[in-house]
Amino acid sequence: MLTTSKNVLLLGSGAREHALAEKLTRDGATVHVLPGNASIPNSQLGFNPLDFEAVRAYAQAQDSTLIVVGPEAPLAAGIADFFAGSDIRVFGPTRSAARLESSKVWSKEFMRRHGVATAQAWPFRSDNIAAARAKAAELGGHVVVKYDGLAAGKGVYVCSSPAEAEAAFDDLQASYSGWFSFLLEEKLTGPEISIIGLTDGITIRLLATSQDHKQLLAGDQGPNTGGMGAYCPVPFADDNVLAAVRRDIVDPTLRGLQREQFAFRGFLYFGIMLTPSGPKLLEYNVRLGDPEAEVLLPALDSSLLTLIEATLDGSLAQQGVRQRPGAFVGVVLASGGYPAPTFPTGFPISGLDHLPADVRAYHGATRRNDAGQLVTNGGRVLVLTAHGRDLEEATARAYDACARVTFEGAYFRPDIAQRPAPVLTASAVN
Repeated sequence: MLTTSKNVLLLGSGAREHALAEKLTRDGATVHVLPGNASIPNSQLGFNPLDFEAVRAYAQAQDSTLIVVGPEAPLAAGIADFFAGSDIRVFGPTRSAARLESSKVWSKEFMRRHGVATAQAWPFRSDNIAAARAKAAELGGHVVVKYDGLAAGKGVYVCSSPAEAEAAFDDLQASYSGWFSFLLEEKLTGPEISIIGLTDGITIRLLATSQDHKQLLAGDQGPNTGGMGAYCPVPFADDNVLAAVRRDIVDPTLRGLQREQFAFRGFLYFGIMLTPSGPKLLEYNVRLGDPEAEVLLPALDSSLLTLIEATLDGSLAQQGVRQRPGAFVGVVLASGGYPAPTFPTGFPISGLDHLPADVRAYHGATRRNDAGQLVTNGGRVLVLTAHGRDLEEATARAYDACARVTFEGAYFRPDIAQRPAPVLTASAVN
């Protein structure tokens, strides 16, 4: 029987959590966000979501029996395990299952064990980086270097030459001190798509297809970021593409979760490249992607709260997913200097009061200064999401919104949702 959780605790502080809070509120829940930010209603600023005892005390005070986890860190730290057996349920996998995201090396081994289509890869440790350099040279520098642990979307280096591979290894050593593991992968080619669903480890219900834009600069140039924008649905991800993705990636993953008896109840993200030889899995995430969430949740017509409760109650197989018609485009407004380790913040934000009714502004890194002004407070400051009858209209509306919002040093990619449509070979979709 489906239970109803009216008081929901949401962990996280960015634009993804703003989108989650908005959607769950529309679905009838009262949402408290730990810690949230200055522009997310019912935020508990300064709250540490990794202090699980404090989370429990707050949940009990709010009479909440459901915790929805936005970012990966609480999942990797074992929040689902902490609350196991209690009357407070956590929508998110256990710590062991969260290794699908928290360890790139372990995740790749899981893919191999269960026949998930993916790139060839070789694990290394930091005390044997010379061997990794030799392997990269053998591959002509056409490699992807991935830090093993959590890196907020920035521990990945996509290389196209020996010089770029050498620079990646140098930066890896400079960025991560002490002993660490990393992965060296063959570099694949093809368009990328994001497939995200809710799963209880047996059944999965997929949201719309989406596409992220990870590089800072237009034309997919520059350093990797946490994501500069996204759109949904993806026009070229048709039924043939999705059938191949299910056969080669999604279904083997679910079989693997069942064989290894993981308690997985949460979001599962598949980062996929459609290569000339078929779809290949690049990575798992065990939570909603960001900025994908900022287009997927406005596009979701079904109740997210109902889907979450069905996942936890074991009745997900009885639920369908309805999408709103049209297209959704989200563009990130970032601080000048992002994604460098440091850059100036604290700049007043103007123009949010003049956005069209069909545009949502999700706050990722904002705060109120001593004068009560809304100011920048990090790298990815805002995500402006627009809805249109088609992708062209949604894109135009999103960029019209970007032109209305200003702060010192504001930057956004000018080509979100404007990549040329790929030509997929028969082997890539069959």
